[in-house]
Amino acid sequence: MDPRFRGDERDWVLGNKIKSFAALIAAVSVSACVSFPDAPPAQFAPRIEADGLHSIDGAVLGLQRWEAPEPRAIIIALHGMNDYSHMFSGPADYWVQHGVTTYALDQRGFGRSPAFGHWAGEETMVADLRAAIEAARDKHPGLPVFVAGHSMGAGVIIAAEAESPLGADGLILAAPGVWGGRALPIPYRISANVAAVFAPGKTLSGERVQRRATDNTEILREMWADPLVIKETRVDAILGVTRVMGAAYNNADEVRSDILFLMGEKDEIIPLKAMENTAMRLSGDITFRRYPDGWHMLFRDLQAPVVWRDVADWVSARSVSSGE
Repeated sequence: MDPRFRGDERDWVLGNKIKSFAALIAAVSVSACVSFPDAPPAQFAPRIEADGLHSIDGAVLGLQRWEAPEPRAIIIALHGMNDYSHMFSGPADYWVQHGVTTYALDQRGFGRSPAFGHWAGEETMVADLRAAIEAARDKHPGLPVFVAGHSMGAGVIIAAEAESPLGADGLILAAPGVWGGRALPIPYRISANVAAVFAPGKTLSGERVQRRATDNTEILREMWADPLVIKETRVDAILGVTRVMGAAYNNADEVRSDILFLMGEKDEIIPLKAMENTAMRLSGDITFRRYPDGWHMLFRDLQAPVVWRDVADWVSARSVSSGE
């Protein structure tokens, strides 16, 4: 202890450190009481069909596609929390004009995929992502395959890549969900874990949270009217997405790839410092784009066409360099 502190100050500092440590132990202990399903066993070769993505266990996941007549590249797209594949309708319409076919997936528990409103678990979400990449490569042999994720979707991509390489030709991370793990204050972690233990099925609307996700009010109205956008979130799903974001933030040092990292300076959902810290710890060929007028929903903000163009240019450059 620094000798410049008086005895009572030293006691106060030490007491707070002890309390923080005790709180962390409590959070870890409670967290151990909440578990989510393991990844399903691999029983089938994944494939893309007219009715959706057939994953490794035979489950059919919702899928929207925008197919270029003569594609030069493929994008597998993952939506954010409580959203679904429709969120990519704007950018995918733009990308298809630049020779990019997009397959946007409804992750399990979202959109038209099984168990709507329930958290499938990080391992299952990662397994479905790997299945989508495998299915896309099988359907389009020889074409470069990129993965794009917004918010939670980007968090899933980072967590998966850190675990073991996805085998994609590049990662597109838009407003990545990385507000978890060491980036999340201890009281938040404790609250999420305790709530998930004692009231996992309780739902929260988030109406009291005075934060804006985008400056595009028309899009917000559209989402509110869309029955496939989740309005009431289960508490255990909140814990689940917090864990995914924690895995993404804590393990960013393990990620090495060609990466396009996108963030908006007006983002009120994911703290800028958490995203900046994550970006600094990624390895590989990193292209960083920071938008002064960008909010959290970068693909749907009023300035979204700028983001669509940056993604198309980045994918095009790497498709050419790969020999396409």
